Amino acid sequence: MKIREVLITPLLVPYAQPYYWSQGVTLGAEVLLIEIRTESEFVGFGECLATPTATGVQAFVEEAAKHITGESIFDRERLMATCYQSLFQFRGNCSAPRFGGQVLAGLEMALWDLQGKVLNRPVYELLGGAQRAYVEYFGFIQGSEPEALAKDATAFVQRGHRTIYCKVGRGDELDFEIVRQVREAVGPDIRLRLDPNEAWDVLSARRMINRLKVFNPEMIEQPCDHRSLSALKQIKDSSPIPIAADQSVFNADDVLQVTQMQAADLITLGLHETGGIGPLMKAADVAKKAGLNICLHGLYETGITTCAAHHAGLAISNLDDANQYMNHLLTADVIASPSLTLSEAKLGPIDAPGLGFELDLDALRQAKARHVEYFSAVNNAP
Repeated sequence: MKIREVLITPLLVPYAQPYYWSQGVTLGAEVLLIEIRTESEFVGFGECLATPTATGVQAFVEEAAKHITGESIFDRERLMATCYQSLFQFRGNCSAPRFGGQVLAGLEMALWDLQGKVLNRPVYELLGGAQRAYVEYFGFIQGSEPEALAKDATAFVQRGHRTIYCKVGRGDELDFEIVRQVREAVGPDIRLRLDPNEAWDVLSARRMINRLKVFNPEMIEQPCDHRSLSALKQIKDSSPIPIAADQSVFNADDVLQVTQMQAADLITLGLHETGGIGPLMKAADVAKKAGLNICLHGLYETGITTCAAHHAGLAISNLDDANQYMNHLLTADVIASPSLTLSEAKLGPIDAPGLGFELDLDALRQAKARHVEYFSAVNNAP
């Protein structure tokens, strides 16, 4: 079955409230909707991140689409390799696996959706079948101040979440007060994960870990600059709290390097970093051979990515038991079904063919118009 055309649509879906983290404040999910249409009228959907700019990323995706049009939907790995080679190696750009993965992830995702629809099977079955009855997600709390974060943590616990995930790295005293109030709100038995998002150097990480250990965090994610695995290893080797690698790992090669250095206790990784579902599965297998789990990572995404990542999570044998879930941040999703509402922090199999979702056409039109309106205003601002 041959690919007839690829359509690309920029979308913007706001968050219900500003998302505060050490690198700034994020207001919504800006993505490119990818549609791959076949000669026999099957359509596969995916999405890629529209960062740093939708216009720039769309130009890359349009260039990649030239290399897959007219090709078989079942030649996914060869097509993705051809796209990467043509965009990032042949023209002298040399190695760009991180940005290249983010550009190509939506195309790769849409090919999986197509294959599942043509074969009338859910994607997780094409990945080898479910390893579990559900994927469990942590409570990703939101708010700018400790009181708001503590209140949100309480609400997540009441909805059945056993693990709370909290952004720190916003200043020593604010971090301390955030963790203190969140721990006080949820009690001693709830697992607490902290993420400074690269805000600490080795000395400040040691200082803050020593201060925060009284609150019994289960894990600290990417405490230092992702470019220094040496710093990550120094922190991990001296820390009484397990350390996760996030921005330091984007693909199987990165996972191999981190595990060889023994620089992390957990790998946090998503399909936008790796370049899609297939590369994520390969990276997870590398971590498995080193005895480490994969924690699914979330970025600025819609339910399209939530479904795709969930299929991978069902099939990854070494999946962590608390994963990142971003869907609750959106004011309104662009998919009409299935329901992605968690039950006791869990989501079971999505059994419809392909990635298993149906688009909400009204929400899609609104997200498209919102993108045009917002960026027109930004570009015309004095």
